[in-house]
Amino acid sequence: MNSVMTVLLILLIISTMLVIIFDDGDSGRKIGWILIISILPVIGIILYILIGINFRHSWYFKRKHKKFIEIFDGNSDNRIKNLLFGHDIEGKVQSEFRPLAKLLSKDSSTTVSDGNGIEVIVFGHRKFELLMEDLKNAKKSIHMEYFYFRKDKGSKQIKEMLMKKAREGIKVRFIHENIANINISPGYYNEMKKAGVEVVKFTKSHIPFINFFTQLNYRDHRKIVVIDGRIGYTGGMNISDDYFLRWRDTHLRITGNAVSGLQYSFLNTWITAGGSISSDFNNYFPSMPQSEQNHSAANDQVAEIEKDLARTPIENLDMTFKLAGNDKLIQIVPDEPDSQWPIIQMGAVWAVQHAKKYIYIQTPYFVPPDPILSALKSAALSGTDVRIMLPKKADLFFMGPANKSYFSECLEAGIKIYERSGRFIHSKTFVSDDYLSEIGSANMDFRSFTIDYELNAYIYDENTAIVNKAIFMKDMEACTEITLSSWEKRPWYKKLLQRLLRLFAPLL
Repeated sequence: MNSVMTVLLILLIISTMLVIIFDDGDSGRKIGWILIISILPVIGIILYILIGINFRHSWYFKRKHKKFIEIFDGNSDNRIKNLLFGHDIEGKVQSEFRPLAKLLSKDSSTTVSDGNGIEVIVFGHRKFELLMEDLKNAKKSIHMEYFYFRKDKGSKQIKEMLMKKAREGIKVRFIHENIANINISPGYYNEMKKAGVEVVKFTKSHIPFINFFTQLNYRDHRKIVVIDGRIGYTGGMNISDDYFLRWRDTHLRITGNAVSGLQYSFLNTWITAGGSISSDFNNYFPSMPQSEQNHSAANDQVAEIEKDLARTPIENLDMTFKLAGNDKLIQIVPDEPDSQWPIIQMGAVWAVQHAKKYIYIQTPYFVPPDPILSALKSAALSGTDVRIMLPKKADLFFMGPANKSYFSECLEAGIKIYERSGRFIHSKTFVSDDYLSEIGSANMDFRSFTIDYELNAYIYDENTAIVNKAIFMKDMEACTEITLSSWEKRPWYKKLLQRLLRLFAPLL
């Protein structure tokens, strides 16, 4: 009997490893799983089945999103489809960045939109104030999707506002990530439902037990608010007092045609997760006013913003920047593990490879897949000013050593690394060459690039990039630069811990 069980276990190990080997996913992640299964066969196989299966296949995406695609096609006119997927506006992007815009429009991503106004929010209390005011003034619909939606003071105030608007007859739809909020009782959401808020979990399955475990590791990490189809929020901030009061993060308030990209992504997730829409989609994609350009006023404003930042103490960086004009070019890019291409990762590689002057990145987690790491090192070695800003102390105990496990080779290649003290920095931003800005939910790690459901906003605009660069430079006042000479002197036990966590980086 024992010999039969041994043979079956060996066959199971070989079969699982063959599945991993023939998968099209990241090589580092595959090696990590093979290593775990080699050391702990039974536990490793169970973990792989629970959290390691790669769903990134076009056929899976089409099957999973079939209902939404059918509803969208049947309830959207040519105006909406052209707004989301037409390519006319791409011609307004600087010529050298148009290939990036084309790349980012693949899969379920939307195209570049014009006629947008933006406010860059660098402290959460301002987001809380703006969001509460916009929710209060909502006339038709409120759509909200968050990774974290807590039970603290600020979160409860937003919850109460959502219920108030639902009682007034406003259509309020709310998606909550299931696993990340597993400590919140169903009663918290039932109270919202009783008030008229439509609530769905991110994971809603026809076969609950199987779906829960096979997709346990695939989290909805997006942060989306759409109000009346005209105002949108996205970025790094969740609904929590950590973000509203304590942490340093970056978020966007958007008005204009780019809100349609946020709306499309929300509705896709809403219907796929089990929600329903009965009305014509035209109600959710209203026509926007024509864009206004005033380059002189915008340039003067940017100069004033730089002066304001220069004279503001870093500990008082409780600021927000509403940029002049509504002429910004924005592309909303969702990514998920069941779409065909890892589009946010591909976009990051392209942006790094084509930067000529500088690349400034803020991220709380720096565990980059090999394509990203190679691109960053190549850029630095070729003379591009590459800077990466991380928190001095990570919020997760294992992420500090994991982040640091990449420092040596980055420093050797000429990448500058800065650790920010004070408020924990949770921003996920990218800015390069005074033109391209990226603000969103995706970290610079395997989870964001290959596992989680993410959404980033790409902004093709000189003044926005200059402001984001100025914010980065301001944050540097709270930073300590890590030099190669000092880094090499760290204790041996830290080196060992970092190397051990590096082996499991693709699984973090």
